[in-house]
Amino acid sequence: MWGFDVDPEKVATLEAGHDPTGDIGDATISESEITFTTDAGAMTEANTVIVAVPTPVDDLEKPDLGLVEQAAKTVGEHLRPEMTVILESTVYPGATREIFVPALERTSKLQAGEDFGVGYSPERVVPGDTDHGLRNVVKIVSGLTDETLDDLANLYGTIVNAGVHCAPTIETAEAAKCVENTQRDLNIALVNELAVACDHLGLDTQAVLEAAGTKWNFHDYRPGLVGGHCIPVDPFYLIYESEQNGFAPELIQKAREVNEYVPTHVANMTIKALNEAGNVLQDSRVLVLGLSYKPDVEDIRTSAISGVIDELQEFGIEVVGFDPHAANSAMREAFGITVQEELEVDKFDGIVVGTPHSEFHGLPFGDFAIEMSDDPVLVDVDGMFENEGQENDFVYRRL
Repeated sequence: MWGFDVDPEKVATLEAGHDPTGDIGDATISESEITFTTDAGAMTEANTVIVAVPTPVDDLEKPDLGLVEQAAKTVGEHLRPEMTVILESTVYPGATREIFVPALERTSKLQAGEDFGVGYSPERVVPGDTDHGLRNVVKIVSGLTDETLDDLANLYGTIVNAGVHCAPTIETAEAAKCVENTQRDLNIALVNELAVACDHLGLDTQAVLEAAGTKWNFHDYRPGLVGGHCIPVDPFYLIYESEQNGFAPELIQKAREVNEYVPTHVANMTIKALNEAGNVLQDSRVLVLGLSYKPDVEDIRTSAISGVIDELQEFGIEVVGFDPHAANSAMREAFGITVQEELEVDKFDGIVVGTPHSEFHGLPFGDFAIEMSDDPVLVDVDGMFENEGQENDFVYRRL
C-alpha cells in the first residue's frame, strides 16, 4: 500500500511517523505498512487509486476543481487497464463524470467503464471527532458501472464497520455529500439569526433555546462561528450546479449569508462590551483565545475568527492571538496579528474565546480578571464559560 502526495514536507512528516492531523495518532502512522512517497510512479503497482484532494471555492464562491483535474491527469499518466480510480473529494453533482473522468481518459488514452473502473465515495470523517472516524460512519459508494459499484462495496466493506450504502448513481452520491453539510449550515444559520434577533430584543439566546428545547421534537443546535473547509464551502457546490440547471436555491444562499455575517456580529458585541467598560476603542487591547476553525484541531484554513479580527482592527483595536494547537508562524501569516507563545493576559482590556479548546477549560479566569485592565471584557462566542464570566465580574457577552 502506498500513500502519494506532491508535498515533500508532508511525506517526510508521515515517513517520520507523525500524524499531521492528530486524528489517528502517531502510533497508527508509524505502525502502518504504508509506503509514503512523492513518486507518482508508485501508482503503477496499485490495483485501486483513491484520490482525495481539496476542493475549495474561488473568490466568486464558485467551485474550484483545479486540483481534482490535475490529480486525474497525474493518475492518468500511470493508469493501467483493469485499475479502479475512486474520487473521495467533495464535488458538485456531475463533476466526477464531467471533469474527473475526461481528464483520466485524455491522459491515459483509455476508456472509463471499459478499460478501467471509476467510482465516487465521499469522505465523511469529522476532524477532531474520535467517535466518528472512518470505521464507524456509513460509507456511501457509487460506480460508473454496476461491476465497479460491487467492487467498491466489497472494498470499503472490509474497512468500515458501520456498513456501506450503495447509491444508484455517482451523481446521487455527489449530491448526498453536499446535502449533508448544507443541511447543517442551514440549521446553524437558523440559530445564528435567532442569536442576532435576541441580541436586538434584549433576550438571552441560550435561555430561549433551553426553553424551546424542552419540546420532544426540538432539534438542538447552538449559535457559533462556522468555519472550516466543508460546511462553509459545500453549499456553494450545490448552489452552483443548481443554478447551472436553471434553479437558484435562495434558502441555501441566505443561510450562507447569515453565517458569514456572524463574525461581524461577534466583533460588534465585543466593541459594545468595550464601550460599556469605558474603554477607548483605539487604545483597547483584545486577546483572542482559539484561532483554529473548531475545538482541538490545528487547522486554521477558512477559520471564521479571521472576520472577527479584521472587524476589530477596523476600529483600531489591537488584537493578539493564542492557540495551543495551530502553528504560531502560520497564524501570524494568516491573521496578520501578534501571536503569543505562552498565554499572558496582563493589561488586556478584553478576551474573545473564539474556539473553546479543551485546554481552556479550567483556566483561572478569576486571576485573569485581576491581571487584566479594570472592568475586563469576556466575549464567549460559544457560551462555554458563562459561570466564569459572571462569577468574576467580567463584562460578559455570548452569542
